[in-house]
Amino acid sequence: MSKKLLPIMATKSAKDLVGDSKALVAASDVVTGSAIAESYNDQIRPLLDAVDRLRHLKVTQEGIQLPTIVVVGDQSSGKSSVLESLAGISLPRGQGICTRVPLVMRLQDDPSADSPKLQLEHSNGRVVTTSEAKVADAINAATAEIAGSGKGISDAPITLVVRKRGVPDLTLVDLPGITRVPVQGQPDDIYDQIAKIIKPWTTSTSASATSASATALARRRTTRRASRRSGCSSIIPSSPRSTSPWSASPVLPAEDKEDSERPLSPKASRTSSSKINDRVSSHSSEVDQMPPDLNNVADAVRAFFHIVKQVCASLEKVLVRGEFDEFPDDRHFHGTARIAEKMDGYKRRLPAECPKSSDDDAMFLMEEVRVLEETKGINLPNFLLRSAFLVLLKKKVETVMHVPHELVNEVWGYVEDVVMNILLKHSENFPQVQPSCRRAVQTLMDKARARSAQHVKELIEMELVSDYTANPDYMRTWTEIMEGHDSFMEAVEDGSKPARITLEGFGEVDVSHLRAHAGLAGQAFDLRARLTAYWRSIVLRLVDGLALHVLRGVKRLVEHDLEAELADELLGNKMAGVERMLAPSPSTGAKRERLKKSIVLLRQSKEVVANIMDRISAAGEV
Repeated sequence: MSKKLLPIMATKSAKDLVGDSKALVAASDVVTGSAIAESYNDQIRPLLDAVDRLRHLKVTQEGIQLPTIVVVGDQSSGKSSVLESLAGISLPRGQGICTRVPLVMRLQDDPSADSPKLQLEHSNGRVVTTSEAKVADAINAATAEIAGSGKGISDAPITLVVRKRGVPDLTLVDLPGITRVPVQGQPDDIYDQIAKIIKPWTTSTSASATSASATALARRRTTRRASRRSGCSSIIPSSPRSTSPWSASPVLPAEDKEDSERPLSPKASRTSSSKINDRVSSHSSEVDQMPPDLNNVADAVRAFFHIVKQVCASLEKVLVRGEFDEFPDDRHFHGTARIAEKMDGYKRRLPAECPKSSDDDAMFLMEEVRVLEETKGINLPNFLLRSAFLVLLKKKVETVMHVPHELVNEVWGYVEDVVMNILLKHSENFPQVQPSCRRAVQTLMDKARARSAQHVKELIEMELVSDYTANPDYMRTWTEIMEGHDSFMEAVEDGSKPARITLEGFGEVDVSHLRAHAGLAGQAFDLRARLTAYWRSIVLRLVDGLALHVLRGVKRLVEHDLEAELADELLGNKMAGVERMLAPSPSTGAKRERLKKSIVLLRQSKEVVANIMDRISAAGEV
């Protein structure tokens, strides 16, 4: 391509331009032999051919942008007339807004065509064959079908394919004319609607806007330097031929002159080549990451155990070792931290002090006194009955027995969610076996919950079997509390002493109501001291025992149970589960075929771009 792409300034009206185009066609034989035609055929024609081949390869479907000429301007400024002169066909004309939907005109030179071949492609995929004489009516009918019969507009495009001898291989886009003042039948925001339609076509980095109005619109809607244009043309009937376009048009600042004189073809070619290479690499990597084709049951079994190995490795990181490099930003998958939080909450829900009855705050030791009265028998005086202690111990333990059950349900509910998500993530390429994996995980979690429920039940039962602990803290705490026994009994037996006293372990209490039960007050105090000291050992066993059980259960699940359960579910029943892996899912198969076709298309496009790059390099334009 030539070093500089200069803007074209027409000094005639659109009507004159159309008339002159006929004269240009008549003089084409003369132009062919000229130096301009030679330069065009040697430098510009190959580039246009390359773009056309890329467009026919539908490389734009892969997100690769191609150079596109977009015709934008004021309403009734002659945009469609320019296209008519290029294509040699008649387009809809009239007063007011004629182009109400984007018209993509694809011109294709067909030297063997005896007569022009035209067809309209609707955005919904419908194709209508038409002729030169009826093309305007066909476009009007398609426009009415899309935008209605009034003066409304739409952003759904119509594609007109023109196969004709002698036309340039170009793709042009004719957009609705810019209307600043709505006329009858048009909405008040017609300008904004048109601008919204124009924007997607002019924001492409390879689109060329062909009017001064489009430049102003693009400048407001896109970038400051209008870098998304390769050229600009304007029709100025009253302008002298020698007038510079940048001095004649107030919307074309001097910086646009610099923009318009850039050699764009080498840059555009390099950019397209780079994008195609990136897309090929991306698609190839995606195909490599897809599961291999499974040809027999042995392949399916290997793929199954590979999935299981990946799942167990991820779960070991998340739930056992506390590593979360696979999910650095998702706190839900920081397993050991979340389980530790649940254990901390469980420990806080268990009362650190021995639970009191509802009336114990007002009536200190009366619960113990009532139990002692109901368990008394014929025995030595001042002898603390063990049965009284066990009755009270059972009542206290029963008030908290629901807390461990709540914990194991919370933990296994969380573990099930983590296991399910990680398993589905690693088996996403085999959705046909995911229902079986779900059933296996649910069965496994039900077993884990049942084991934990049984463990909690046994923990509670063990606390009720006997009052035993080897924890030295029990005797130390009991001794500290019993140091206040003598002062307590003095306050109970001597009515002249204050009824409110402060005791170690209990704080300030009122003993006036115990003076009527002086014979049992000492035993009740001793019973409360023993319960208070022993409760700490109970809480310690409930917390430590359940925490170790949970950690062991999680480790057992990750290292053994999960693999065994999945194997039973998928390898059992004569390999019925893994056999389903042999039939690829429709989505996976379709995706693989789509990626392979895209890679082939992109490689063909890469070859086209490489050839034009070689020509540009040979011409010294790079």
